[in-house]
Amino acid sequence: MYLPIPPQPDCFSAWRAAVQAVDDCPGHEAQNVIIDIADPLARSTLADPAVTLVDNFLRQWNAKPIETVANTLFPAALHRRYGSPDFYTRFVDYVLPAAARGGDRWSGYYFERMINLPRPDGGVAFNQLDNIVDRLKDPSVKALNKFELSVFDPLRDVDRSPYGGQCLSHASFKPERTTKGDLLHLTVLYRNHYYIEKLLGNLIGLGRLMAFVAQEANLQVGALTVVSSHAIIDQPRNRTKQTASRAAIKGMLADCDALDERRR
Repeated sequence: MYLPIPPQPDCFSAWRAAVQAVDDCPGHEAQNVIIDIADPLARSTLADPAVTLVDNFLRQWNAKPIETVANTLFPAALHRRYGSPDFYTRFVDYVLPAAARGGDRWSGYYFERMINLPRPDGGVAFNQLDNIVDRLKDPSVKALNKFELSVFDPLRDVDRSPYGGQCLSHASFKPERTTKGDLLHLTVLYRNHYYIEKLLGNLIGLGRLMAFVAQEANLQVGALTVVSSHAIIDQPRNRTKQTASRAAIKGMLADCDALDERRR
């Protein structure tokens, strides 16, 4: 059972199409939703009025802003300020301590799992992302299907709680040699996905992650494919425990469609 979303040109269009498809399913949820984005850097900032509209809706309902969600996948501002590889160290030394949750095994940053994976022997944490970049840049590396990034950790993430923890489980980078240049594609798997509160920010953050890896490895950004093994049209809840109604969500989506109509 799967739900393929027609390929989309940009982040916002992909979010809108996926939300509509899942919202039309029984219970407003679906299994194995497949999203494909040709240019994951397009329509991916608050300069786009539709993206800002969604961001305002999330803030109204006390959900995390789009930039905050995107930042969990790639800390773009930190990278702009310190560059690579220094921003890795700044993230571990300054961002993670500030995000500490009393010993919780999950900081809320997927980027932590990408660059600070503990070793079983207690040695220096493994930077998966830096290792992938290093191998992508190495012309002696001939295998183009071994650039895997693990986020789910069974030793830390398996428990009996139905809530919290990481939702992104795995990422697979795929370089492709073409006559028009060398591309970098990315496929990711989410075990669970909130399409109102998280999906748009996730798509934007993943696009920024791709842009970083592609730049470091002298590649061009290719397509982003997202597989949500479970997706739901969630209803954010504000500080007074009021839940966004289906009507409120549909109203926000209608406003997005109206903006896009004027954009055409």
